[in-house]
Amino acid sequence: MDPILVLVTARDADEAARLARVLVDERLAACVNIVPGVRSLYRWQGRVEDAPEVLLLVKSVRPRLEAIVARVRALHSYSVPEVIAMPITGGSEAYLAWLAAEAAPEEP
Repeated sequence: MDPILVLVTARDADEAARLARVLVDERLAACVNIVPGVRSLYRWQGRVEDAPEVLLLVKSVRPRLEAIVARVRALHSYSVPEVIAMPITGGSEAYLAWLAAEAAPEEP
């Protein structure tokens, strides 16, 4: 079922929790870890920014990626939120089976 790890940064802990709750409640993700205390340095509109952020580690499956991106874009406070995905190429077979079952798209 092609497990993926999606990275999303949020402005603060409240926004991160809200995004995580929606993604899990809507079964777009099996699990979301919220990692506070991230410091991001990035170029934005011709300037280098240095800002505190909160990182979300979203565990899901490849068929859910488009819906995750759309949901984050709809709910996020940033005009260009970070949403990047990486394949999960290995790990605990039991965990990956659970992840696939919890984030699997619903069948009609």
